[in-house]
Order: sequence, then structure tokens, then C-alpha cells
Amino acid sequence: SPVRDTIRVDWDSLDKRAFHIPAQGSKARVIGAIESQIVTNHLIEEIPWENGLAVTDLERDILKMAVIERHLGTGNVGLGFIHGFGLKAGALATSVAHDHHNIVVVGVDDQSMYTAACAVGEMGGGFATANKDQVMATLPFPIAGLMSDQPAEAVVVAMDTLQKSAAALGSKLHDPFMTLSFMALEVIPTLKLTDQGLIDVEQFKPVKLFVE
Repeated sequence: SPVRDTIRVDWDSLDKRAFHIPAQGSKARVIGAIESQIVTNHLIEEIPWENGLAVTDLERDILKMAVIERHLGTGNVGLGFIHGFGLKAGALATSVAHDHHNIVVVGVDDQSMYTAACAVGEMGGGFATANKDQVMATLPFPIAGLMSDQPAEAVVVAMDTLQKSAAALGSKLHDPFMTLSFMALEVIPTLKLTDQGLIDVEQFKPVKLFVE
């Protein structure tokens, strides 16, 4: 069905290495998520390195973010950093990402991000939490990757389980999946991530991840 088979990602060619960010400088742009807001801050932060790769910094709440193109099978994966989610472990993923609705992932480590993204893909879309190679909680959205086909009562229960799972991973946000769904909306200020990279919305142009 054209409305049900909408996750077109070559999972065979995508693995956790797709989330590797080669270190190209000591400072990088970081999306600053704000509680209950769809706007973000445009932060410049020191980013730690490990084995030539830029990595997360949990003490300063700097996590990785990825946007995986899921409509045309282009293989595009945009990578960046985000502050404000508070995760201490694991990852969150969603196929609800206004307005392009690609797969958006935020996480502590590459394996968790890969697991969460794959869970969303296997469901045909939806929300997922994961920790390392374990899927923690899911809510399938098989209709266009945006809607459930289950009764409202079942969706409420699954959503509650997801929110508790995200909180158990360290999230401090009231509704991390709602916030995540706007972190790739490249027409709302200030800094957003797409499958083709970072967009400085105030300048309305692509910008590099590393600044120095």
C-alpha cells in the first residue's frame, strides 16, 4: 500500500558507522532545544574527540542527532549535535518530523541511535526508544509513518510507556518526542538539521557543523 510502505531506507547499507562524525575542529554548532518550544538556540560548543571522531558529552548534555532521508532512498544522513534532551543513555527516534517527516534520531551513542532508527524502520514508522542493541519501547505509525491504526486507548498506553522509557534514559523534557519532531523543521529559527546538513534559519542557508 502506498500509504503504508513509506520507509524507503537501504538498511543493508546503513549501520552504526553512518552516525560517525569525523572530528574536523574543536568547536561545533549545536542545536539548543528549548522546553515546549519549536524554536532553538544556535550554540557554539567545544566537542570532545575519541579516535578521530567527534562524540557526545553527557556532562554538558551534548548529544548526537541524525536525520535519515526515508522517502526516496537517497541514502542521505545529516549529522549534528543537540543540547537540551538530557539523555544519559540510549536514543530516541521518530518518523514524525515536520515538514519532511524523515527519520530523526537523538542519542548518546551510535549503537543506540542505530537500534532506535532500525526499530522505526521495521515498524513502517513511529516512535522508538533504545539502549545499545535493545529496543526499549515503541509506538508504530504504519500509515505514512505518521499515524497509528490502533484504537486511541492503545495509543495512549503506548505513548505513556514511551515517555516513561525516555525519562528512564534521562530525558528531562515534558514531551521529548514532540520536541524532537520540530528539531529538523528548517523554516523555524534558529538552527535546524536536515538530511542534507545544518541550516542556519536566520541566514536561510546551509552551514558547516564545525566552526574551528
